Amino acid sequence: MAGRMTGPGGIGPEMGFAFPPGSNEDTPMFVISVAAQLSGLHAQTLRSYDRLGLVSPGRTAAGGRRYSLRDIALLREVQRLSQEEGVNLAGIKRIIDLENQVDALQAKVQELTEEVSAAYAAADSAAAQIHASYRRDLVPVRQETALVVWKPNRKR
Repeated sequence: MAGRMTGPGGIGPEMGFAFPPGSNEDTPMFVISVAAQLSGLHAQTLRSYDRLGLVSPGRTAAGGRRYSLRDIALLREVQRLSQEEGVNLAGIKRIIDLENQVDALQAKVQELTEEVSAAYAAADSAAAQIHASYRRDLVPVRQETALVVWKPNRKR
């Protein structure tokens, strides 16, 4: 869901939240109690969603969960799909998986498009160099149309 979220509803740079140096929306930084408060869910619900694989927070060395802004946005989306759209948790997991696949495929398409563009540019550049190198050696020739009739010698 990376490409679909700009910030979890009121959290992030657009609302004045400044990331600590060296961090971004994927940096695990919120303990479970803060993540629960920010997402509007109970901490036990967050633990259940982690067990079900709906959200995968980062872990500390001691094993504690740390949620990123992207995790919180995902938790809010899970809640929205469940409560407003009536989708069950298995359906939500499938939706999340498919959205992640779409994001990965879009990134791959972008990467391949850039590679193809670079290959075209390199081919154009190589062709221009080749054309420039042999144009100096060519002698202009008048282009005329001529008809040549060939008569073989007859054997006697």
